[in-house]
Amino acid sequence: MTDTFVDLDVRPTLRAGGEPFQQIMETVTALAPGQGLRLLATFRPVPLFSVLGAKGFSYEAKELDGGDWEVVFRPAQAASTAESASAAPADDTTSWPEPVQQLDNRDLDPPEPMVRILAATEAMQAGDVLCALLCREPVFLLPELAKRGHAWRGDFEPDGKTYRILVRIGAAGRAAA
Repeated sequence: MTDTFVDLDVRPTLRAGGEPFQQIMETVTALAPGQGLRLLATFRPVPLFSVLGAKGFSYEAKELDGGDWEVVFRPAQAASTAESASAAPADDTTSWPEPVQQLDNRDLDPPEPMVRILAATEAMQAGDVLCALLCREPVFLLPELAKRGHAWRGDFEPDGKTYRILVRIGAAGRAAA
């Protein structure tokens, strides 16, 4: 059981109209092994549940007086190395069909690009391909795609600023035919 937590209060940042995602992720990265995070926010941060879940954290959320939220993220007893291994990109996408959906998420702040991509995949058919443009590598999205059984391939475009990812729905456990 996790006994120590790092407290992070992002309510002032949110009330000022800021985006605390980067601050949260930096705090999570700096956690010692076995250490958890106690987060205070002005809303129930639902997208963060899957982001940190993909990093091996469980959560408990409770509403505080005044509508604020306290969320306690605990590291899982054993981080799943199988999940990390299954997050490997597809070897070859040359036989994949053309994308049926295109998303340009370059102007969105995290975690909105991930939320939109995952929502789009839910509405697609097995074998369909989604193409998304992002302003950074989607490191938290990749294990989530693998967990949902999707294959993916992505890299930065020659401009070095745009990350392009192709996602093939329901193709992760089979050949990329």
